[in-house]
Amino acid sequence: MTDIESLKVQLQSPEYGERMHALTQSRSLSESDRFEFVTIASSDQNARMRYNAVSQLATVGNFDLEKSLEILCDRLVNDPEMDVKAAAADAIGALKLTSAFEHLANAYKYTNDWLMQFSVIAALGELGDQRGFDLLADALMNNPNDLVRIGAIGALGELNDPRCLGLLLPLADNPDWQVRHRLAQAFANIGSDQAIAALKQLADDPTPQVAEIAKILLNPD
Repeated sequence: MTDIESLKVQLQSPEYGERMHALTQSRSLSESDRFEFVTIASSDQNARMRYNAVSQLATVGNFDLEKSLEILCDRLVNDPEMDVKAAAADAIGALKLTSAFEHLANAYKYTNDWLMQFSVIAALGELGDQRGFDLLADALMNNPNDLVRIGAIGALGELNDPRCLGLLLPLADNPDWQVRHRLAQAFANIGSDQAIAALKQLADDPTPQVAEIAKILLNPD
């Protein structure tokens, strides 16, 4: 029995430890074989196995984007574990699967879990799909969680939508330095004249962390 055949047997073992070992060892296999292992493990009975497999799809999923889309949407919608759902959202963003936009939007709307919402927000930013503007704007203005709101700032900066500046510019004087820090990154991503002017303002910010990142972003070389 070859090594890969042995690992395939382990992946079907009733023992969780053996299945996880097989999945971990599959990282050294060819892309096609690794994708096969991840595909199988993505529907494992154990949530840790599913989380591990779904997370790996963020990188190995490029091998078969259509199959990855199918798996990730299924996990996003149907998995009973919130962290697996969040990992699916992360992988969708990493693979830029814009076809999953509606699934992401619904996942945000129908949960109060902040981690899930944060993952969706980040994924929408990575997708760069302007259909996400209204959801991101709502997250920025109305979500009760500080981390989700800050995540929305970053995602809006990646959206390449001119409407985003109208939401972001007023935040340059926000009393929370973490908001201003994320704003600096968003303005650098947008890169318009107004955004650069705002970034220059942040380069004189009284909080060192904000001023430092703004200066670095203004002079990346």
